[in-house]
Amino acid sequence: MIARLRLLFKSWPVFLSSVLAAGLGGLVIGLVSCGGSVSVNSMNGTGAIKVTLTDPPSCAFPNGNFDHVYVTIRSVQAHISATAGDNDPGWQELAPQLNTQPVQIDLFSAGANACLLSTLGSNTALPAGTYQQIRLLLVPNSGGSDVPPTNACGSQGYNCVVLHDGSIHELQLSSQANTGLKIPPGQILGGPITVKPGEDVDLNIDFNACASILQEGNGDYRLKPVLTAGQVSPNRTGISGQVVDAATGKPIVGGTVMVAVEQQGADGQDAVIMQAAADSNGDFNFCPLPSGNTYDVVADAVNGAGVAYNATVAIGVPGGTDLGAIPLNAETAASPGPTTFQGFVTATAGTSPASIDASATALQSVTLSDGGARLVVIPAENGSMANFSVQSSADCPATAPANSNCGQYTLVEPASNPSVGIFASGKIQYAPPSAGDVPYTIGVNAFVPMSGGLVDCSPSSKTTSTDVNNNPLLAVPATTVTPQEIDFSGCS
Repeated sequence: MIARLRLLFKSWPVFLSSVLAAGLGGLVIGLVSCGGSVSVNSMNGTGAIKVTLTDPPSCAFPNGNFDHVYVTIRSVQAHISATAGDNDPGWQELAPQLNTQPVQIDLFSAGANACLLSTLGSNTALPAGTYQQIRLLLVPNSGGSDVPPTNACGSQGYNCVVLHDGSIHELQLSSQANTGLKIPPGQILGGPITVKPGEDVDLNIDFNACASILQEGNGDYRLKPVLTAGQVSPNRTGISGQVVDAATGKPIVGGTVMVAVEQQGADGQDAVIMQAAADSNGDFNFCPLPSGNTYDVVADAVNGAGVAYNATVAIGVPGGTDLGAIPLNAETAASPGPTTFQGFVTATAGTSPASIDASATALQSVTLSDGGARLVVIPAENGSMANFSVQSSADCPATAPANSNCGQYTLVEPASNPSVGIFASGKIQYAPPSAGDVPYTIGVNAFVPMSGGLVDCSPSSKTTSTDVNNNPLLAVPATTVTPQEIDFSGCS
C-alpha cells in the first residue's frame, strides 16, 4: 500500500547533498544547529513559501480495498535545527491559514497519471534560513477548537479510511499526530531546504498513505506515517512512461501493473520514494519530484488471467524524463503465476514479548554498468500484506524464540529475474531477463506501535536471503515459499 502528501515551495534549486535515511534508506545530512533555544534565522530577511499536498495511490480499489483515505491537517511547520524537540522554540508555520482553517484531504483523489497538488496555504514572510525538519500536525479524531466545515469521516473522527464496501473506519492516530508527524533530515530528499531572502521555494512532501496504513487483527486501522520531502522545480518535473507487454507492445490486459520510484540508501540497497498502480493503458506519472536527482524506476505486473510478468528496472533516470515504453516479459512457466512469499517475524524485549509494527519488502539484485550490483525493491502485487503488526504469541511457529510475539507478512512477487536498463545519454535499452534460479532477499523494518514511525529493536532492520530450510530463497511460479523467520530482539 503506497499513497502520499506533498508540500510545495517555489524557486531556486538548492545544492543537493544526501538522500533517504533510516527505514526509508539513505544518508543523514550534517546538522546546522542543535535543539533548544536557537535563532530561527541563519541569514537575514524573509522568503515566500507555498504548501501543497499530493499522493499517487497504489492500494486504491481494485488494487486494494480502499476507496478513500482522509487526513485533516491543521499545521505544517519547519525548523532549522535537525534535533529540535517537539516543544523547542523556532518552529515556523509554513501555512498559517491552517491554524484556523484546517483542511481535510482525500489522499486517493488523484489517479495514477495526475499530479494531485492540493494547496494547503502559504507564508510570504518565512524567515530566511536552512530548514532541516518538517512536521505535519493533524486534527485529533476527537476534534478541536477549529475543524473543517465538512467532514467526510462522519462519526469516525476527522481521519479515516473508506473501504470499497462503503464502510468508514477511524484511522487511529499516534501521539505524534498532535506533536507532529516528523520528516527528519534524512527523509528530505536532496538535503535541507534553503530559503534565501526575497526568494520563493517549492517544497514537495510525500505522505505515502498506502505504506502508512496498518490493519490490526481486530479490524482497526492505524496510522504509521511514512513521509518524505524534497524541493522541486516550479515546472513540477517528474518521471512518466507506459508499461507494456514486451511481446505485443500493448498495455497489459487486466490485473495490476505496479510502478515504484526508488533511490539508493546508505546500506547500498534501494528504498521506495513513490509507488503507484499504472492506469488501464499502462501509463504512469510521478510528479513532482525533487529537482536534480536521479532515480531507479521498477515496474512489474500480474495480468487479468493471473499470468505474472518479470520486473523491469530502469537505473539512473533523471527527473523530467519520459521513459516511453517499459517492456515487461510474461513468464513462460507451465503455471506462470507469481510467487507468494509468506514468512513470520518475531519480537522480544529480553524476558518478555514485544509488540512492534513492521513493514516487509522483497528485493532482487541487478547488475550496474560498472559491474557492481544493487538490491532494488520489487513492488508487491495485489494480495500482499506488507505492513503488519507483531503483537500476539497465539500463532507463533515452533521455531519462534521464547518470550516472543509473532506476525506474518505476505508478498506477491514475480517468479522471474528482472530485465535491467541503464539510462545514459538520454537513452535506455533493456537487457532480457536472465534464465535460471530467481533469488530474492526479504527485508523487514521494525517500528514502535503508535509512535508515528519511530524505529524499534536492535537492529531495527533485518534481511534474509534464505528459506525456512536454510536454502537460498528462490521464487517458484504459482507457489507459496516460506522465507527464513526474522527475529527481532532488544525491542522496547
